[in-house]
Amino acid sequence: MKGYVGKILTIDLTSGESKYISIKDELYEQILSGAGLGAWWCYRNIPAGTDPMGPENILGITSGMLTNTGSCVMGRWMVVGKSPSTGGWGEANCGGTFAPGIKACGVDAIFISGKAEKPCYIYLDNKGPQIKDASHLWGLDASEAEDKLIEENSVAGKKKPVACSIGPAGENQSWMAGVCNDHGRIAARQGLGGVMGAKNLKGLVLNGTKQVTCEDPHGMKLLSQKCANRIKIATMPPILPSGILHVAKLLPELELSPDGIFTAVIMGTWGTSGASSFAAATGEAPIKNWGGSQKDFPMLKCNKVDASKLLAYQKERYFCYSCVYGCGGTLDISDTKYSHDGNYSHSHKPEYESQWVYTGFLLCDDADMMFWVNEYLNRMGMDSISAGHSVAMAIELYENGYLNKDDFDGLEMTWGNAKSIMEFTKMMVERRGIGDVFADGVKKAAERLGPHTEKYAVHAGGMEPAMHDSRPDPQLAVLYSADPTPGRHTTGGSLYYGCMHLWKKVSWAPPGTLIGGKSHQEEPSENESLKTAAAAYYKRLIDGVGGCYFAMILGVGTYPIFEWLNIATGWDKTPDEYMDIGKRIWNIRHLFNIKHGLDPWYSRAHPRMVGEPPLKVGKNKGTTVKIDEMMKQTWEVFGWDRETGIPKQETLEELGLVSILEGAQEEFIDG
Repeated sequence: MKGYVGKILTIDLTSGESKYISIKDELYEQILSGAGLGAWWCYRNIPAGTDPMGPENILGITSGMLTNTGSCVMGRWMVVGKSPSTGGWGEANCGGTFAPGIKACGVDAIFISGKAEKPCYIYLDNKGPQIKDASHLWGLDASEAEDKLIEENSVAGKKKPVACSIGPAGENQSWMAGVCNDHGRIAARQGLGGVMGAKNLKGLVLNGTKQVTCEDPHGMKLLSQKCANRIKIATMPPILPSGILHVAKLLPELELSPDGIFTAVIMGTWGTSGASSFAAATGEAPIKNWGGSQKDFPMLKCNKVDASKLLAYQKERYFCYSCVYGCGGTLDISDTKYSHDGNYSHSHKPEYESQWVYTGFLLCDDADMMFWVNEYLNRMGMDSISAGHSVAMAIELYENGYLNKDDFDGLEMTWGNAKSIMEFTKMMVERRGIGDVFADGVKKAAERLGPHTEKYAVHAGGMEPAMHDSRPDPQLAVLYSADPTPGRHTTGGSLYYGCMHLWKKVSWAPPGTLIGGKSHQEEPSENESLKTAAAAYYKRLIDGVGGCYFAMILGVGTYPIFEWLNIATGWDKTPDEYMDIGKRIWNIRHLFNIKHGLDPWYSRAHPRMVGEPPLKVGKNKGTTVKIDEMMKQTWEVFGWDRETGIPKQETLEELGLVSILEGAQEEFIDG
């Protein structure tokens, strides 16, 4: 077997039973592993109507098809299951060093059901799984727990195991909790860390030594070297002041279509936080809970919290497994004014999402607060995007008189108030006081507080959106609304589509422009919907192989996914055939939602996200996305009914989904 192991492991925490299951080769050719294998297993084995926090829900940990094969920037792993946030398909993507450990244990995925009687963790090596007591780890933050898990299961002279864990947010079953590895890399979205906590599962330790074969190791080495060399050249520029990115103000006047290799210059120098100046200058960054503009958070404030502030504390660049990109970094923030309650000498550099949601989004120009919150949420295991939205909603309710100082235990919940923002974030993690109301995200908070609060609860289908404004990018607005995991920015968008240059290898993908251009993207059309579909299917392919989103947007000329797959597996598929696999995975995820009773219209973006009503000032002044018609047009391109969003029978038949989802694709084996 090439590129994949061909086995999965199931563990029932209630009974303590585990089973190895062999998966047919033909299934991997249809859906790969990663997100595809995860969605297929969960669709078949999570009953309709299952309580996401109940024992019948399944928590999956999956690796990618190309992980451990010699391809580079291929270190992503996924947590999957039914999401408490949306009530539908849930998946969270993470980097770090955990991914190769899954396949080294002789499986492509681990699926966990049931609930343990007391806190436990799973240890897995070549011999099989063990369920071990974790009572002594319960209450530790995610980084502390990870260290303990590795320490307790290490043997002198042998390679250390890898581990993932939840923090107190997961233990408290927050719908905003994620799963962590590498001291703060977090599979953050959709509350799957809360699902893990509901199972009394603190973490997993992987200590296998098995190898994965590759059909053509020499060819893989040559192609990976070519990719790595191009990335390394792009990520070795002189360190430039992040303010240079303010030229982004001019970019909308240009019409450019280079591939995305230029993004490596930004990422390699500043990391994802390098996007903040661009986003702030162009209106791509939402401000004041999606209700404000650059007038509320001008560039003078933005400059106080931009990427240059992060680099001032950076000790070294951080690389995930098999990465030559190095967009991350480790910081020493011990001398910042709020970092006095622990060891802050080895903190992960804030990603753009965490950086912006706790600064411009909350009108706070206190960089030290942002540093503290980033490290705190990483240790507690809570999603910063959802947490920041919950803070913003709380502030609006306070400022509009729906909640008062007594409700917040004396806090003045006003825009930009760093100390109140920090303390309220703690209250959510601890489910203390009114923090308990907001600990499960804005949609649930609005349900608890009443319909009059819904206008301040910005979400799509229960998921708080990322720090990328969808008003200037209708393709992103559609994906926020139509992705089976709504509110997700790592699916596509016009900027990213322009970077990827899919049309150079995929016959039906329309050409795109990177910035500016005359594509008439604001009007519903088949052409624009085809771009949306191409981005969606390609990202599902990336999630099936274990690839990185930031490498993906370098472009198909730099990041050769199609070629790597053929080299690793021995298949001889065309890019169009691989895109069909992405389409298949996309549809299985959507069918999961339908099985669990979700109306596709349910995830339509919140009115503020699409300019209803439009802003009166700023870069997005007067902009309203024609979201309903665009969703219908895109559903039609997906092969779904344009009025209901339900996949057509001919679409299911074309993709072979009936036999894939209902036929026998596996058999039980001993190990």
